[in-house]
Amino acid sequence: MDKELIINATDDGVELALVEGGKLAELHHQKTNNNFTVGDIFIGKIRKLMPGLNAAFVDIGHRKDAFLHYTDLGPKLRSLVKWSNGVINGSINTHKLDNFKYEEEIVKTGKIDQVISKRWPVLVQILKEPISTKGPRLSCELTLPGRYMVISPFSDSVSVSKKISSADERKRLHTLAESIKPKNFGLIIRTASEGKKVQELHEELMHLMGKWEEVFKQLKASAPPAKLLSELDKTGSVLRDLLNDSFSKIVVNNKEVYADIKAFLQNMSPDQVNIVQHYTGSKPIFDAYGVTKQVKASFGKTATMNSGAYLVIEKTEAMHVIDVNSGHKMTSADVEQTILAVNLEAAEEIARQIRLRDIGGLIIIDFIDMKNQEHKRQLSKAMEDFMRKDRSQHTILPLSKFGLMQITRERARPEVVINTAEVCPTCSGSGQINPTILLTDDVERDLESIMQSRPRSPLSLHTHPYVEAYLTKGFPSRRMKWFMKFNKWIKIMPDSDYHLSEYRFFDGNEDEIRLNGI
Repeated sequence: MDKELIINATDDGVELALVEGGKLAELHHQKTNNNFTVGDIFIGKIRKLMPGLNAAFVDIGHRKDAFLHYTDLGPKLRSLVKWSNGVINGSINTHKLDNFKYEEEIVKTGKIDQVISKRWPVLVQILKEPISTKGPRLSCELTLPGRYMVISPFSDSVSVSKKISSADERKRLHTLAESIKPKNFGLIIRTASEGKKVQELHEELMHLMGKWEEVFKQLKASAPPAKLLSELDKTGSVLRDLLNDSFSKIVVNNKEVYADIKAFLQNMSPDQVNIVQHYTGSKPIFDAYGVTKQVKASFGKTATMNSGAYLVIEKTEAMHVIDVNSGHKMTSADVEQTILAVNLEAAEEIARQIRLRDIGGLIIIDFIDMKNQEHKRQLSKAMEDFMRKDRSQHTILPLSKFGLMQITRERARPEVVINTAEVCPTCSGSGQINPTILLTDDVERDLESIMQSRPRSPLSLHTHPYVEAYLTKGFPSRRMKWFMKFNKWIKIMPDSDYHLSEYRFFDGNEDEIRLNGI
């Protein structure tokens, strides 16, 4: 299945749209001022112990203290604290752990106030971004991910991704990992390493060890709370985790981001540098590649499928509930087969919606009830297959006797919520409208006012695609008449984000011309 990555870089941040087989599969947005990303490593300070919750609140510089539960401390907590304190006070002068002696492991059933104390400095990693009113969630089990592997300090284990099906390949990679693993570091070999040679894996290991050295240097020079290491930006992390041979195109509308991606691919996957394209078209990039239309069709309470069947997606405080409706499909003589077909189509769309919206926690799906046990097994198996593309950890339970399917999915970031409802384009919510037949007269009146004040300035008109078509099509078009009247060619730009009766004028620097300020 072909994959495309469409990147819209603006002053506010970067939006990434992952398109698989022509369908929008994931949507990511990273704001320019976002200071917290899953994977960032901090030196924090224990602010408060909560024995009742068996957790601690940690100051890492966020407006809300971060949450650290006992189960996220990891068995090697004492070793981590010993090393970080040694670096801070100067008794440890290397990032390598060859001569480091482990402390006794903490027990799984222990209490938080028995292993850490208030005001302690502690090395932590962001496990979950701030969600709603909650601060970030932390872990003391540090990991540094690369494309082919993940290294974990204060560990000696080596594991190979279960998604690599060949037993011989798994054994080869395990032996290879054992041979290059630094002492007192654990390695997790990822699926992308299948078929790779020792040189490629060793090069990435050295790169990841360089990151650990950066943590060491920053820890030595910083006082808590402080960020020691930033995870890759959203673009880099998506490319690192998803890039494979099925990627056919990466399109970006910003020259600097384009250059960064090419440099990133040059190091990570030189053979794929040529799939990166710099978009310079006049339309917004998401409009040009159909992303905006898919966003408006995919988000909202109801999601309609090609067959006419549709989903109703509701969010409650405790869970998400998805109801499957057949629409006009239930007209076949073979009702059981029709129900199965609708449920299978719905399962594929539900898996896409879960990824696209980044829905986490408990998800309850009410499929159309089926009596055939074999059909129920087929549906459960299909749901597992459709969810395999999802990188977040998840568990799928078989259909219950009431026809409900339960899914739990890791919640690492706030859910993607996009309001696709639009204000009434004619009344703006007032209930009263101006005559729509006068819209072009209003545009022309504003144009005359602009031409009187700045006759030589380049000029463009941004408006809804329907209005743009009305102004530019036919002979002579309304734009041609303006040219003959004002002796100036007006550039008209369609933008599907505009309401039907919305329009704005811009000068040659793409600054909006506010008519009340002329």
